[in-house]
Amino acid sequence: QVQLVESGGGLVQAGESLTLSCTVSGRPVSSHAMGWFRQAPGKEREFAASINWNGASTSYADSVKGRFTISRDNAKNTVYLQMNSLKPEDTAVYYCALALRYDGPSYRPIRTDEYDYWGQGTQVTVSS
Repeated sequence: QVQLVESGGGLVQAGESLTLSCTVSGRPVSSHAMGWFRQAPGKEREFAASINWNGASTSYADSVKGRFTISRDNAKNTVYLQMNSLKPEDTAVYYCALALRYDGPSYRPIRTDEYDYWGQGTQVTVSS
């Protein structure tokens, strides 16, 4: 059974940094694209960042570009989201996801319906 477990969330002040981790069990991540999404209260889940199978290609939402960095360590079956210069509007539950589909070496989907497995989420709260 595939399980994704996020960690690293917490309460920080605006301008500070956090690094989220997502560790996968039950399946090697080395051939799969991975993504990070977030959901604020009362809002739909939205794309934050994604990464292809080997980490060579990444995508970011405009709202986080230049501040967030997604990376992966396939040997550890783990994906990371480094978040710098955090803003109050970054407050949300952050979810990692794994895509089973392979659509080329640079495949790194940005839609929720392209992902097959999800973690339970980790809360990030940024105070002003």
